[in-house]
Amino acid sequence: WNGKKTSTESLVIKTQVPLGSFENVSRDWQGADDSYWDETLADLPQILLQRERFTSLLFLLSFPSVFSSSSRPQWVLQRVPVVLPQQTEDRPAPHFLSQARLDVSSPCDPECHKRAPRPSYWDLRRLLAFETLHSNGHLTETAIGIYGYAPSSNTSPAYSSGSSGKAERSHVRRKRQIFGHDGRFSIAGQNFLLKYPFSVSVKLSTGCSGTLVGDRHVLTAAHCVHDGKNYVKGAQKLRVGFLKPKQRDTQPSSFYLPSNFTNHVEGGPAPYAPPTNDKMKFQWIRAKRTHVPKGWIKGNANDIGMDYDYALLELKKPHKRRHMKLGVSPPAQRLPGRRVHFSGFDNDRPGQLVYRFCRAGEETSDLLYQHCDAQPGASGSGVYARMWDGGRRRWERKVIGVFSGHQWVERQGASQEFNVAVRITPLKYAQICYWIKGNFVDCREG
Repeated sequence: WNGKKTSTESLVIKTQVPLGSFENVSRDWQGADDSYWDETLADLPQILLQRERFTSLLFLLSFPSVFSSSSRPQWVLQRVPVVLPQQTEDRPAPHFLSQARLDVSSPCDPECHKRAPRPSYWDLRRLLAFETLHSNGHLTETAIGIYGYAPSSNTSPAYSSGSSGKAERSHVRRKRQIFGHDGRFSIAGQNFLLKYPFSVSVKLSTGCSGTLVGDRHVLTAAHCVHDGKNYVKGAQKLRVGFLKPKQRDTQPSSFYLPSNFTNHVEGGPAPYAPPTNDKMKFQWIRAKRTHVPKGWIKGNANDIGMDYDYALLELKKPHKRRHMKLGVSPPAQRLPGRRVHFSGFDNDRPGQLVYRFCRAGEETSDLLYQHCDAQPGASGSGVYARMWDGGRRRWERKVIGVFSGHQWVERQGASQEFNVAVRITPLKYAQICYWIKGNFVDCREG
């Protein structure tokens, strides 16, 4: 896959899948529309998989690639409110005692969130107030004002959902973070690791992941630096790690995929053995300050805390890499193939960047539920989508959420399970953008 479109395109796959599984793969792919193909394969180079127990097979899939402008899922620019800092006060110094938790749990499921009362204007001002932790341990709290905001809606009015409004029902599952066969892809080789969009993924010294959203700014999850009561151990001297080559990589780069990369194939090979990547290392940059919304700090003891599980880090020096733009989260049904993507540093694959995509499920105004395969360490990753930018006449990826982590609730003796991302709403976009830009003039459209 070279990103160029011709009258027909072929994808050649050398795979591990038993012969009987190809029928399922073929049926799933042949039924996909153009937006599915363009979105699913946008971040995948030509795929080569090494089999372990089955004879290598070549599988040729041809599909149409005629894209009309009317069929392209498009980013819709909209005017967003203004979230403006007001009075700032000093706060007592944090203790930095607890270890960062790499998972998040809540007794509130999607229906619980949907039943929660809509926050008032004054509620939102309290929730979007924020704390700033400086690298010298100094802590401040800043009150905010909100302007140009209609309290009746905190969603994305510029997008027309066109759906019946019926949410997909979540499945009852056991407590696990891999749903079925492992659908994660390990990225190896600096040709890919140092190339956009994978190059925007970074690792935090507290064990989480993050995403570059500015020349010196990293978006991550609030729980990676704050446990809801106080700042975690390591938050004061927080560092951000960038994968760099140890030496010149003269070997061909590889893109490792599990056999079930559509996330829909049943059956499959023996357990996946991730490749080693001994030619990359982390280069660390210290964080200068960290912003955390009060909605997370106040809300961890109640049901809406997860809605504000995001934080922004400012680095002490520019990172000199391309970053990913922020975008207001569109309704899930407006996403190409209804799919989301993110890359992070899952703990079960140390030193490796792990990419995944999956179909988005239920959503509330602040949260997006999905079954993307993930393990602790991936939380804080930027969830992104790739859609057509009509103004610039090109496809563009934007961060539309922050992966919060694995969540389950016990209801009537059954475990209901989700992976959860915090959606970037217009208000959150305005706040995060102000943290990055330092002014609201550059943050009026998202």
